[in-house]
Amino acid sequence: MAITIKEVSERSELKKFVKFAHNHYRGNAYYVPTLVLEEIDTLSPKKNPAFKFCDCVFFMAYKNDVPVGRIAGIINHRSNEIWGQKKARFGWIEFTDEPEVSEALLHAVEQWAKSKDMDEVHGPMGFTDFDYEGMLIEGFDQLGTMASIYNYAYYPKHMKRLGYEKDADWVEFRIKIEENAPERYQRIAQIVQKKYDLNFKKFKNGKEIIKNGYGKKIFELLNQAYSSLYGYVPLTDKQIDYYVGMYIPMLRVDFITLITDKDDNAIAVGITIPSLSNALRKCWGKLLPFGFIHLLRALKGKDKHDTVDLYLIAVRPDYQGKGVNALLFNDLTARFYANGYYFAETNPELEINQKVQSQWESYENVQHKRRRAFVKTL
Repeated sequence: MAITIKEVSERSELKKFVKFAHNHYRGNAYYVPTLVLEEIDTLSPKKNPAFKFCDCVFFMAYKNDVPVGRIAGIINHRSNEIWGQKKARFGWIEFTDEPEVSEALLHAVEQWAKSKDMDEVHGPMGFTDFDYEGMLIEGFDQLGTMASIYNYAYYPKHMKRLGYEKDADWVEFRIKIEENAPERYQRIAQIVQKKYDLNFKKFKNGKEIIKNGYGKKIFELLNQAYSSLYGYVPLTDKQIDYYVGMYIPMLRVDFITLITDKDDNAIAVGITIPSLSNALRKCWGKLLPFGFIHLLRALKGKDKHDTVDLYLIAVRPDYQGKGVNALLFNDLTARFYANGYYFAETNPELEINQKVQSQWESYENVQHKRRRAFVKTL
């Protein structure tokens, strides 16, 4: 049966595009669904400021009028300018285990990329580094997280068959949390805080973070800390405002550690949250009528989940390698344990980023997932 590729143009079709994944993984024990309306906003030019400098196209694959796959094609012009490349991205890729489906979807993006004068396609990638990236290639029997992609084990096999090769890998760790941070971290934390005259900022709620300008300071810090990472493009002011409004209100503020210098400049941040994986599985993409209750219970620690997600960890480049990370984890570790969280998920870290991975050597840990960005020359 021939595969038909249709470009998505209407909002109703975009909703079908988003919900395809939820249907595709129904019954899978490890997939963590996204929130449908939030995902639609991310893919909407009227909502997402990344469309100011990104071209995008969405395709769905049909077999006998039944949806069997989806894919997004993205050209981030700022990324290409910064990195000196002519790359298109593919993202939001899902497909049934049929060679003709994956081939038709990727061929559609490749042809679109050629029409835009691109010479390579890589992914899975999103509009920015804060979107989902990296196809899972190890850890298919591990529960996903809110911040990462889950996919079936046959996906990377299809990529290889279609001529895609490794461009970059990310690894993920599961860390055991003890009552206190490792002794080494405790000792270093005391020295570093005094030596550099550093302070901890504590907040009562998300509104306080936004009102006092710390939300913007946090994302400006992330811009500095992540500038050299694979495919990273600094967020614009409008994007920062967008992400501050999206993420800060939903955070548990006692699990945020912000470190500032004597002039109140942000130099390090640890944004962590109780795992929302089980809550999101209960919601299955819907906040209403009762989905938000599951999320609130998870954030408040009432769902008996023993894991936290190390969502965003960043240290300003001029303070990296000076022990500031020990200050972050010395503060967070005791708080996790006291609240009944005994494990932490690191979320994706580039495999070549030894500075980040060395942080976990003092903890009992296991590297349990790996994901990959693939690339193909056109």
